Amino acid sequence: MNKEKGMAAQIDAGEAILGIEFGSTRIKAVLINSENTPIASGAFDWQNSLENGIWTYSIEEIQNGLRTCYANLKADVKSKYGVILKKLKAFGVSAMMHGYLVFDKDDKLLVPFRTWRNTITGEAAEKLSELFDYPVPERWSISHLYQAILKNEPHVKNAAFFTTLAGYVHKLLSGEKVLGIGDASGMFPVDSETKNYDKNMIAKFDNLVSKYNFPWKLEEMLPKVLKAGQQAGVLTEQGAKFLDSDGDLCAGCPLAPPEGDAGTGMVATNSVAPRTGNVSAGTSVFAMVVLEKPLTKSYSGKIDLVATPEGYLTAMAHANNCTGDYDAWIKLFGEAITACGFNIDKGALYDNLLKTALDGEPDCGGLLPYNYISGESMTGLSEGRPLFVRAKNSRFTLANFMRAQLFTALGALRTGMDILFDEENVKIDSLTGHGGFFKTADVGLLMMSAAMHTPISALETAGEGGPWGMALLASYMVNSNGLSLGDFLSKNVFASCKIQTVNATQDDVDGYNKFFASYTRGLAVEKAAISFID
Repeated sequence: MNKEKGMAAQIDAGEAILGIEFGSTRIKAVLINSENTPIASGAFDWQNSLENGIWTYSIEEIQNGLRTCYANLKADVKSKYGVILKKLKAFGVSAMMHGYLVFDKDDKLLVPFRTWRNTITGEAAEKLSELFDYPVPERWSISHLYQAILKNEPHVKNAAFFTTLAGYVHKLLSGEKVLGIGDASGMFPVDSETKNYDKNMIAKFDNLVSKYNFPWKLEEMLPKVLKAGQQAGVLTEQGAKFLDSDGDLCAGCPLAPPEGDAGTGMVATNSVAPRTGNVSAGTSVFAMVVLEKPLTKSYSGKIDLVATPEGYLTAMAHANNCTGDYDAWIKLFGEAITACGFNIDKGALYDNLLKTALDGEPDCGGLLPYNYISGESMTGLSEGRPLFVRAKNSRFTLANFMRAQLFTALGALRTGMDILFDEENVKIDSLTGHGGFFKTADVGLLMMSAAMHTPISALETAGEGGPWGMALLASYMVNSNGLSLGDFLSKNVFASCKIQTVNATQDDVDGYNKFFASYTRGLAVEKAAISFID
């Protein structure tokens, strides 16, 4: 009770710090105390929709999700501590990276939000990568802009500003057109020396599109870049009233630079220093490795180059598909259980089924699924068709099936990581996992370790994820006391954090390697399915 009273006093005094992150399937808010420990949370579940061939979320969904998520956080605070959340010491917003939100001079959205999941910008990404001699993925905002130009979309001539989802929500609350450097590096290449957009590449782009005579220059359209620790405006009166429909929330608290989920994932796993890395695995999967030096060449379509929230160069291997297809299979198994007259909790269903993978054969007994709900740039596919293939002599058991579902969720990621490990000889001291893939104890860590052929760790705080990482960035902004972000996290957040590390056996590693060889050969089957199955 005394602890709860202490928390109530902190909240009432305006000492709590808030982070909100817009994930692919959930918007989540985490409130932390003066010790950077989560003390309350709120959430809102949502899903993207495919409209006219575009994966999107509507502006109405974004705004309603934000307000509902905050309302649920506020209710959690009231329930736990008996106080009304009125003041914040600091606040920050993060979201899934990349994508395209473009507005005219009157802040009118010109086309529906185009998310990271779209694989419709291949021509633009290829041409820009060649022009810049720098990897420009299909997901990046500049790829979406240039593809719209190549397709002669009429909205481009009216464009005045474009940004990411985090940048949009931040502007909604603060009026500021800014981005943290990590999120900005997923819009347009940044210079690791100047910690800003690359001036030479901006000039090349403006020259490239000069023949169209647009009334804008690229630099005018991009959000301003800020680093971790800098202030990115304050919560305005309008923003506070929008966020809290009850009118209880006070305006004026400082806002941290809005970041992408890659940056908050680095922070939440204490992976912001060179030779550290993290793997975020959920609806999509990506690995981030903070580099000691630049890569020797560009690996366009395979390896992205982004930045930590402080601006350190980071290699990113990203795959669009991860847990989505095995989520569908597990839902199907749940329906089968219900049809037999039984009920099972969703969490127990996942745990029980995923744990069977530990009893599967190291190579999954010859079973070969593909989890491609959408296209996969890493393996050169613009569309996806979920598949399950097995030879007549395969060992078709539940354990092998579930192990294969987990293994294939990491297949595209492994394709990219082989470049870093084998071709670039990148060294890492630690690789930390977080996200839904790791929720079932030991299973996700072991499968990831087998796929990455390296030890994988999980922090006891891993379940807090991106919104906690964003709250920590907001805390760093007001509490850094001159420390670097890495030192701040090590000393003030993770000093006493428990770490679980799993190192796959050689049999597990060899099993994944055998599975991956079949996976790579079998991509021809996936390509055929895309060609012949609508």
